[in-house]
Amino acid sequence: MRKLLLQFITLLSITAMWSQQEVQYTQYMYNMSTINPAYTTGNIGIYNLGALYRTQWVGVTGAPKSANLFAHTPINENIEVGLTYVNDNIGDIVKENNIFADFAYKLNLEEFGYLSFGLKAGMSFFNVDFTNLDLESGSMFIDPNFSENINQSNFNVGVGAYYNTDNYYVGFSIPFLLKSDHSISESGDYQNIQKPHFYLTGGYVFDINEAFKLKPSLMAKAVNGAPISLDLNANVLYENRLEFGLGYRINDGLIGMINFGITPELRLGYAYDYTLSNLDAFSSGSHEFFLLYNLDSFNFNRGFDKSPRFF
Repeated sequence: MRKLLLQFITLLSITAMWSQQEVQYTQYMYNMSTINPAYTTGNIGIYNLGALYRTQWVGVTGAPKSANLFAHTPINENIEVGLTYVNDNIGDIVKENNIFADFAYKLNLEEFGYLSFGLKAGMSFFNVDFTNLDLESGSMFIDPNFSENINQSNFNVGVGAYYNTDNYYVGFSIPFLLKSDHSISESGDYQNIQKPHFYLTGGYVFDINEAFKLKPSLMAKAVNGAPISLDLNANVLYENRLEFGLGYRINDGLIGMINFGITPELRLGYAYDYTLSNLDAFSSGSHEFFLLYNLDSFNFNRGFDKSPRFF
């Protein structure tokens, strides 16, 4: 019976992820290029490299694990290009890999800041391996439609817009514009139709004094057929090196975050999500780690006190 219950929770986890479909990020403010192709830095000669790993709902059998790698750099004052790779794994049963190239065109609005428009294009590779589901003979989960695995690849495109000044930013994006139909059976009895998700992000930097800055931010995510997901965060930055803060995801979780600039080029971060949803009886929370590295091809001397970027 216990084995059957755990398998049920596994399938429940898969269903929950399919309803939201796209990867959840807690530290989205350091992972912006993955969700918005219009995100730009404007640091010519600097290659912005990053990696993020997330293990969600620890303790739940078959819980999602996600990882991504990203890189982007300006090639002149108006154009920035990038590459993103995202891996999403649910219980070694459902796997999706996305490889996308990003292109952003940036307009200098002088004293009014910067406005950029972005385009994302690439491939998604979707795989479901039902042989990894150890279902008991006679179980109610046995279904002939689950006897064949799924291997599909789909082309997709995304768009975005991003506006920023030295103190705040606002972004809007749709990372995947085209619907993808992942049917489990030829008759279409079981389907996972990946729908476009809409992202709205924003943040501000308040100078408290010479040493401390307050950085509130938000991310709203919406998709047809599901409630809006809203993250509200407030971080404190000390001496442009140590950053820590709290967040709240509406009806889902409480968040704690911390990151540290080891060198002017290298930053490491960690976030913990305490689950408030119905999964709190099974999960001990979610963990997320990120690494950012700025590769300076011109060997500029960029210390912590030299025009740091806040987003």
